[in-house]
Amino acid sequence: MSRFFTASDSSSEESSEEELYSEEEEEHSEEESEEESEEESEEESSSGDETGANRFLRDVSESEESDDEDRVTQLKSAKDKRYEELEGTIRLIENAERINDWVVISNEFDKLNRQIPALIKQNDGKTPKLYIKAIADLETTMLETIEKQKVTPKKMNAINQKGLNAVRQRIRKNNRDYADDIEAYRKNKDEFMREEIVEEVAEKAKKPKRQLLDPGEAITAADDEGFTMVGAGGRAVQFTPESILKHIRGIMEARGRKNQDRLEHIRTLEKLFDVAVNDYQKIRVLLTLISTRFDLTSGTGSQMSQEQWKLAENEFSQLLKILEGTKDIVVIENAEEWEDDDKLPTITPGEIFRIPGSVVSFVERLDDELTRSLQHIDPHTAEYVDRLTDEGSLYTTLVRASVYVESLKHNPRLDQSQESVNRVVMRRLEHVYFKPSQVVTILESNTWKAIPSGLDSQITPRAIANDTASLVQTLCTYLFKNSEGIIRARAMLCQVYFLALHDQYYRARDMMLMSHLQETISNFDVNTQILFNRALVQVGLCAFRAGLVYEAQTSLQEICGSNRQKELLAQGLQMQRFSQISPEQERLERQRQLPFHMHINLELLECVYLTCSMLLEIPLLAQIGSSPDIRKRVISKTYRRLLEYHERQIFTGPPENTRDHVMQASKALSAGEWKKSAEFINSIKIWDLMANSAKIKEMLSAQIQEEGLRTYLFTYAPFYDTLSIATLASMFELPERKVSAVVSKMISHEELAAALDQVNEAIIFRKGVELSRLQSLALSLSDKASGLIEANEKTLEQRTQGTANAFERQGGQGGRGGRGGRGRGGGPRGPGRTGGGRNQQFTGGALGRAIQA
Repeated sequence: MSRFFTASDSSSEESSEEELYSEEEEEHSEEESEEESEEESEEESSSGDETGANRFLRDVSESEESDDEDRVTQLKSAKDKRYEELEGTIRLIENAERINDWVVISNEFDKLNRQIPALIKQNDGKTPKLYIKAIADLETTMLETIEKQKVTPKKMNAINQKGLNAVRQRIRKNNRDYADDIEAYRKNKDEFMREEIVEEVAEKAKKPKRQLLDPGEAITAADDEGFTMVGAGGRAVQFTPESILKHIRGIMEARGRKNQDRLEHIRTLEKLFDVAVNDYQKIRVLLTLISTRFDLTSGTGSQMSQEQWKLAENEFSQLLKILEGTKDIVVIENAEEWEDDDKLPTITPGEIFRIPGSVVSFVERLDDELTRSLQHIDPHTAEYVDRLTDEGSLYTTLVRASVYVESLKHNPRLDQSQESVNRVVMRRLEHVYFKPSQVVTILESNTWKAIPSGLDSQITPRAIANDTASLVQTLCTYLFKNSEGIIRARAMLCQVYFLALHDQYYRARDMMLMSHLQETISNFDVNTQILFNRALVQVGLCAFRAGLVYEAQTSLQEICGSNRQKELLAQGLQMQRFSQISPEQERLERQRQLPFHMHINLELLECVYLTCSMLLEIPLLAQIGSSPDIRKRVISKTYRRLLEYHERQIFTGPPENTRDHVMQASKALSAGEWKKSAEFINSIKIWDLMANSAKIKEMLSAQIQEEGLRTYLFTYAPFYDTLSIATLASMFELPERKVSAVVSKMISHEELAAALDQVNEAIIFRKGVELSRLQSLALSLSDKASGLIEANEKTLEQRTQGTANAFERQGGQGGRGGRGGRGRGGGPRGPGRTGGGRNQQFTGGALGRAIQA
């Protein structure tokens, strides 16, 4: 016995050493060939002792193998081991991507690139498609992470950030060598990976599998590649027309729960649609499928991918096609839901069967998702233009949905509410009102070509598709008659915007004033207030194109004078230095931003505003300088501030931007050099963005000539007794009749103390009484007291908030819009702003009454 144990001890030690050695050999034999590994295994087996404990242990292992029939011993080649190692590395990268660990990704990416040369060599020089998929997906994930940091910057760990930067530098250089394969993979992923999938399926088919399914079960649904969907408990999922309602019920009950695979639900619904045999089943499946696709973008911070959006839009078009083809089934809100999932409802021909759902809600969600997607794309890239092309298909779907909703409204057997029609018509109007008529004509033409010829709208027939003005007028008139509240106000503002965009200033102005929206706009939601600001700005630009400088400056004063153009027009966030805004408010502000193609050019807007302010302020400054008894007033505080800053500069170089051009033109105009001023204004390149830019430059030159004449008369009137009209006409290159008209207007408005001698064609100036020292001091005191009154009013308005506005509406000066020009177009409305002018009736108590007396 002692000899037996001694032998077993020594042999066991030898065998254990051999087993450890063989395990180390297997771990480090990745670069050796298959034949060498087989020879080493044979040598190891032959070198062992066949007597004693080794023989005993071999018998035990053989008996264990005979007991366990499922155990299969495989000898893996070096090629298979390399592929397994490649798959393990890719799996580690994917796991690190889920937790955003870029340090691990960087290390595994380097390891992946060290493994690939040997795989390419043994694969006859071909790059494994699994590697192409891995580096393409990694690049996509890396770009998405960088984009998220730009949109919502979060503090990333310094080590993690370093790993991200390392991957960013290496992956671009690495992917250049595989650009063609990556492009082929991204074009069609399934087709690119199909060959490897087929090979894997064939290998798996050779392996013995246990029978999980009972042989007595029904035929299961299998896809083209031989895979079978297996549900809970190992049972195969069966898709038949009779089980469609049960599957839909299960998916609807699972909506909203945590840890639900929505993509799996979508795949299930797509297969259910393929096996649906009647219109009712197809409609039910499509309603659930579209809703499930919208569930993929949970939360307000994410947008729907373009691929999913197009699929949802295509499925919605299929839904409309089915509904248009059947008259017995309608999708309508507030309908009773079919509860029995075991049998289909009986649909009697000639009667209407109602399915609960909302076609209008689907098309509104498609519109919102497209807008949200455009908000998150850089507008200066080709991606934005490509995404914007989807607006054409969306507008076609919108018009088609409008036709369907109209048919439900005019069906006497259905109780369809007017609100649904108003909502879809309003959406259509919002896609049209800001576009030029040529663009709208093309859009309408393409839309009606895509809609079947048997469909037509009762609100906007095909006949008016080529007449843009009639189209907008028809849509707005329909909403005026059949809606109220916010929808009616928005329809009116859209029509004002459209009229102003097409140079119909007086119609747009009259409609804005008759709407009285400037009084009540603060009671509307923020989006309607933004639309009001956009319409007000467009009216001002229209007045400028018509040569009405005073009207243009009055309309633009409230928006441009506030230095909040971006915020008030929803074209960006303009953070103030001391503003206190919460992250929630900032998020809401970003959601309200308009897509780039709807923006009004802010540089052009500022140029128009400053030019109009110059033409009004320079003559006023000259008048105040020559007549100290005139009460000082300011038309544009923003312009005055810029002009004072420009005059304080010691050295002024050539103009570089729009503001510099306007400021130097103002300086030249105040000095009487009207030609130089006109050159500065006409050299601004931004005028080329406006239609008929040559005509606008001629109009500006004429305005500068006239205002230059007024400035000259205000400045040098105290130094003249008489002045010939012919001399003025030659100085400013104006007809004598025009000069006489300007002088007569100034005399009638009591701006110029003079008389016009028409016989001798001369101006006779009257010398005013010079003010004494006491009178000058009294005027100075009056100005300072007015400043105190204004400061007192501001303090009172801040403390009372809404009370001051109520007092102003009862007896404030300036009519509906407050003081100054607010009565013409109202003030800007934005988040947290109530609007309205300051009360001019408040006089400051005893001090005010003494000054007035």
